[in-house]
Amino acid sequence: MKILLVYPEYPDTFWSFSYALKFISKKAVNPPLGLLTVAAMLPRGWDKKLVDMNVRKLKDKDILWADYVFLSAMSIQKVSTRAVIKRCRSLGIKVVAGGPLFTNDHQEFDDVDHLVLNEAEITLPLFLDDLRVGQARRLYTSDEWADVTTTPVPLWELIKLKNYASMNVQYSRGCPFDCEFCNITSLYGRIPRTKNSDQIAGELEKLYSLGWRGGVFFVDDNFIGNKKKLKEEILPSIIRWMDMKKHPFTLSTEASINLADDEDLMRMMTRAEFSTVFVGIESPHEESLIECTKIPNKNRDLIASVKKLQSFGLEVQAGFIVGFDKDPAAIFEKMVGFIQESGIVTAMVGLLNAPRGTKLYDRLVRENRLLKAATGDNTDFSMNFIPKMNYGGLITGYKKIIDTIYSPKNYYARVKQFLREYRPVQKNIIHMRYSYVKAGFKSVFILGIIGKERFYYWKIFFWSLFRRPKLFPLAITFSIYGFHFRKVFKDHFRMIERKGII
Repeated sequence: MKILLVYPEYPDTFWSFSYALKFISKKAVNPPLGLLTVAAMLPRGWDKKLVDMNVRKLKDKDILWADYVFLSAMSIQKVSTRAVIKRCRSLGIKVVAGGPLFTNDHQEFDDVDHLVLNEAEITLPLFLDDLRVGQARRLYTSDEWADVTTTPVPLWELIKLKNYASMNVQYSRGCPFDCEFCNITSLYGRIPRTKNSDQIAGELEKLYSLGWRGGVFFVDDNFIGNKKKLKEEILPSIIRWMDMKKHPFTLSTEASINLADDEDLMRMMTRAEFSTVFVGIESPHEESLIECTKIPNKNRDLIASVKKLQSFGLEVQAGFIVGFDKDPAAIFEKMVGFIQESGIVTAMVGLLNAPRGTKLYDRLVRENRLLKAATGDNTDFSMNFIPKMNYGGLITGYKKIIDTIYSPKNYYARVKQFLREYRPVQKNIIHMRYSYVKAGFKSVFILGIIGKERFYYWKIFFWSLFRRPKLFPLAITFSIYGFHFRKVFKDHFRMIERKGII
């Protein structure tokens, strides 16, 4: 068999970092980990190629080479996904599809030949067995959870590592919490299933052997879902491996805010070279947190928790949401005040949407408020349901948040506040490479000479160079991030103005 694995294109969004990637001459943030893992599950004797459309264009000759095209995607890639399916059908090549988009919304894809849904460790072998005897069915699904200790090392050889800003690994699936707007528990369950320490060390070793040096993102939706195993097995193993290899990687992940309650765990994470953690803060309004059952965030001083994480050497990036039923009219000013006071530089604010498979989706169906399927992009000024707050006022307030927190004045103020308070303990914060030096020179020209924010850029440039020289590369990185966020939302603003939304 000849198998072409295709990863559809992401639109330009908050999360794509597309404008920032140009500074370091990279084409995408992370490789398609799911497809690389599926590739490792296919028979060894089969020919396999992978096209990440975020790295290069998919050509007709790529499709015609294959017996089957294997396609995986998330909701935000739906537009590109449909285009790929259409091309495959026009060229007469069958499509095998799986991953979060298809598992959640397979009813929308009548033109896919074979749907291999849920977790590939369970459903892919069933499909392959049937394919071998010429009796492949259209739909494969399961209500069981996979044993991730059987998951193979991703087939990294299918990609060029140099095209990516960071590599990625997965330690666990599932989250012990059950937030109303999140579909993680419907996709992966509430009991975190984890790989063992040998697997994680093996995946890191594989990346190291292929020459990777730099960032590695643990893609777990909640890295600390099983604290006991993390502290007793996984982190000690990573620490030993890092020490043995002279700390070649800088690690990042996602975790719930209650990480701030466990000082031993924070110390172990920074000892293992974790420098960044993405936290879902969602809202500074307590009633909105209660509404969406954001259990770890309730009844706590969220700013104090953020400060504590950062005091232990973990840069906090955070997600925020507006559009909850309980959001008051003052939520927009309250959100801006919280973000500025917390010193969270990378604050990703989006509008509430209801993906299929969430409790929110089911509730809105019952209340007859659902309008359409979610796009997967909560920063594009769209909502898939009727909000309690006046829609026009909500959109105007959301735009005001973005205009304010990413204005050069406020954004660079947060950068300076963070750099002043941040006390990293990791041996490596940023691995200096030629591409990063090149990015620094690009930033001088684009941000410091022709950019509208040049006054603030030079202020942080010289302040960090003389006051916090070890964090100077991080200051330049943040400056580039800010440029990306402003560019993305400027494009979004043009779009909503053309549509007459505001």
